[in-house]
Amino acid sequence: MVEQLPLFPDLNQPAEPPPAAAPAAFKTHLTARSGLREALEEFDRAMTLKGFTDNTIAAFRADLRILAGYLGHERAIGDTSTQDLNDFLVYLLRERGKPCNAKSYARRLTTVKVFFAWLAEVGARGSDPAQALVHHAFTTPLPRVLSETEIEELLTAGQQIAAGDDPDPRPLLLARLLLATGMKKGEVMGIHLAHLDASDPQNPVAHIRYAQARQFHKERTLRLPAEIIPALRAYRAKYQPAEYLFECTARNLEYVLRDLAKAAGLRGVSFEELRWTAALRDYRAGMPADALRKKLGLSKLRWRETQEKLERLAEPAR
Repeated sequence: MVEQLPLFPDLNQPAEPPPAAAPAAFKTHLTARSGLREALEEFDRAMTLKGFTDNTIAAFRADLRILAGYLGHERAIGDTSTQDLNDFLVYLLRERGKPCNAKSYARRLTTVKVFFAWLAEVGARGSDPAQALVHHAFTTPLPRVLSETEIEELLTAGQQIAAGDDPDPRPLLLARLLLATGMKKGEVMGIHLAHLDASDPQNPVAHIRYAQARQFHKERTLRLPAEIIPALRAYRAKYQPAEYLFECTARNLEYVLRDLAKAAGLRGVSFEELRWTAALRDYRAGMPADALRKKLGLSKLRWRETQEKLERLAEPAR
């Protein structure tokens, strides 16, 4: 079912009637050959003259920066088609690599509609390519997670590689680490040897540390399973890391996971999938919400969307 959006919703509030049309005195030198960067500067001035709220202006600016980054800041405004804008919406949902929940998506679509309607209004374009865009209600796609059977197959493959003719404990170590902690890829790459404490082999821990002060709230101590100790010892004996646990590139570890998944007969495994798998296992095991949020290193704002997805992932299959 198609949902027609109002053009000027106030952020975080029920939609209100759009502001009045631009005053007749508003002048612009924009043409169809003007670049997007120049058009955004003019639109910024127009929003102020139209009396947009400060919150709306700030949000529209942020949304249009994303659009300009996608289309190119020097892209002529007359060269943008409806298909380009549809492709941009797909980019927001599936290709940008950052969460875009239903509320953000609806606002960004509204921003695009308002901007191109204004370009047509002031004569910078002969037509409005955003007029044909519609808002389809959607549910944010759920991340892929491994089943308990797939987890067992992955770990079994890791054990076989670690005990093979040319033994390599790294795949098993990496899989156990991610499944136990739900660390992000960047956090795994930042593990300093001094941040690992295996003085008590039955209760080893990993300390997550950040160099930048603004990220101190993400620092935390994560418990590791005792089963990881043999793989950790074998890994250190084989690779002899001097400072960091993994002294290779992140891409190299992605290949390690890819090859491990192949050995296990799985279609593929990523850092993100193992992070979500770890979070879902803890959620199903009854870990308190705030404890799980802190374990994952998430802010309260980011946790809200994560919790919603975990609730949906935990629902029994129908």
